[in-house]
Amino acid sequence: MPPAPTPSTPALGGSRWNTFPAAGTTLTARDFFTATEPLLQGIIDDNALTSADGNVLADQIRATLALGTRETSLPLAIGPDSASAARELGTQAETIGRELASWAISALEGLLADRIPLPAGALVVRSHCYGHLLTPPAADLLRGRRGGPVTMQLYNEWLHQIVLLRDALLPFTNWQDVPLLITPNGLRNTEPARDAFLTELLVRQIRHSSIVDFARHVVTGTGTGGPAGYGFEAGGGTALPAVLDQPPLTAPRHLLTWRTDPAAEDTVTYVAEIQDYYAAPRTLVEDLPPANTASVPLTARTITGPVADGTRTARIEVTHDGTTAHVDLGQTLRGHRFAHRPDPAAGDAHSDAAPRTAAVWSALRAPGLVWTHAGDVTLDATGQDDLVVLALLGRLYPENVTLRPAGRPAARTTSDGTGPSRLVTLVDPPQAH
Repeated sequence: MPPAPTPSTPALGGSRWNTFPAAGTTLTARDFFTATEPLLQGIIDDNALTSADGNVLADQIRATLALGTRETSLPLAIGPDSASAARELGTQAETIGRELASWAISALEGLLADRIPLPAGALVVRSHCYGHLLTPPAADLLRGRRGGPVTMQLYNEWLHQIVLLRDALLPFTNWQDVPLLITPNGLRNTEPARDAFLTELLVRQIRHSSIVDFARHVVTGTGTGGPAGYGFEAGGGTALPAVLDQPPLTAPRHLLTWRTDPAAEDTVTYVAEIQDYYAAPRTLVEDLPPANTASVPLTARTITGPVADGTRTARIEVTHDGTTAHVDLGQTLRGHRFAHRPDPAAGDAHSDAAPRTAAVWSALRAPGLVWTHAGDVTLDATGQDDLVVLALLGRLYPENVTLRPAGRPAARTTSDGTGPSRLVTLVDPPQAH
């Protein structure tokens, strides 16, 4: 149920549908959804809804939160040729939308049987129109038969808050765990940042830093346009790319995972050591020794740097036989985002033959970024920890780098880029479930 009012807080009812403190609070998706239920109660009360009306509103919320419908609130078309960020965010929208719709259907059923008291009287909330299209049956129900301005305003406010909730959660793999900053206006504080985020998503290939910028805003409320980074930490946790605890071969490229961390206090943005990797020094892979023996397992860990002007860097430290190599975490995540991956439906092949090889440890120890003009080169990282693989991706110049499981074909595909040479990193095949 919504947070209980305090003596200094007006009760639910009238123009007040929540009891959030003026300074704001943090709530998870489920808790915020529950806090919007008085709006649904107001709709039921004003429109004298019955269980027979439930299917109409259920169809409406499903249509609003789905992609590809006339009533969609996110006109994002995704397909096999879409940019990877659009595909990931579109899949998120569908997954989160289905779950929120199921919550809404259950809430309607529950409120019809057990209403929320509104001590300050019937709800009458002013809600400006945001262009959310209604299905014809919902329009008839809310505006026509028994509805009217009060019902329509209440439903518009509830629907808009749920759309804002769905969109605020798009950057996060574990979206149900994310602490969202909620104000007395619900999630309306996210609207300017959301508009910028969705505009970039819909009109161009969205930048990873823009995803981070929006995610940082919905958690902290800080304005957009801050440092361009690949993640952030805030009160109680960190938001960093999902690949840090998933296999690089299958992890999302662009989504973040919220990780609880009591040591995280102030808002700090993680930034790459080198903003323009084109200017980084390079080492030709043909100047490195070939891999004459099987790779020795390496150990790796992440190390964070000190905070300076609200930003910090981090590195992956790889150790072998008492010697260490350091790779900037920001560059490793770039390498992961840019690396080509084979189509899982392509099937296995009988050979991993390649004209040249290079040793993983030699590449990790090389100055600058490793690249090649001398034909395809294979680096065998099978048997290595996922963090070691990620560090290797950060050491390779991110152009025409292919990440594929051992046993997959070495032949080029159209996704492998147009350059004359490529660096192929072999990793362990994904585990069957």
